[in-house]
Amino acid sequence: MSVTLQPKLFRFGERALVLDCACISINFSKLEIQKRIWSLAKICHDSGEFEDIVPGNNNLTLFFKDSKNIAFWSKKLHKLLSNIEVQAETGKLIKIPVKYGGEYGPDLNKVAEYNNLDPQEVISIHTSTQYSVLFLGFQPGFPYLDGLDKRLFTPRLANPRLSIPAGSVGIGGEQTGIYPAQSPGGWQLIGRSAVSLFDSALTGNNSAQPSLLSPGDTVQFIAIESLNEIEEARLEAPR
Repeated sequence: MSVTLQPKLFRFGERALVLDCACISINFSKLEIQKRIWSLAKICHDSGEFEDIVPGNNNLTLFFKDSKNIAFWSKKLHKLLSNIEVQAETGKLIKIPVKYGGEYGPDLNKVAEYNNLDPQEVISIHTSTQYSVLFLGFQPGFPYLDGLDKRLFTPRLANPRLSIPAGSVGIGGEQTGIYPAQSPGGWQLIGRSAVSLFDSALTGNNSAQPSLLSPGDTVQFIAIESLNEIEEARLEAPR
């Protein structure tokens, strides 16, 4: 189906273009926009003319192998996006075990109180949804997930933590996500997973994907009860 879109296109350095689709958000949901970006990214990938292709939040950044092709693609991208056929989702379903609450989720009770729920209701709601990976950012392998139930929307911390353990599962505003590595952060922490989201040893290996998740994948959180289950999950985690 053809749609009329007017995204913005601008240069990013000497060998890159950014296609900014934020202006069309009034006509499409976040997921609908991202699906178009994913489909366009695939077309660009298949052309073989790009050194790197980076889907972002409502945008696509294209790094050219040859800057001489920028003028051609500047004209082509708008037409492609306006007439693109959105592909059916073909990403992986990844189930991620999470230990909620206690030392692993120190903000679970605060999230529950803010939303007039009890902690078990927060866990039930959080695990009952399948989330779409919109894009990766902030840290290598950090997934921005679409689909958080409105009943769990919770503001970020007024004073971010200086250090958050790797694997922490949090809620920040209207989004939920997982911290792949230890870092500062301001999201409300409700649990922790032992699944490794990013393997830096695979960086630069064209035959292996260093990130467990990719845009278009689906994530479902599974509540587990004990530290032993976390350790078992670490051994059994998919790559």
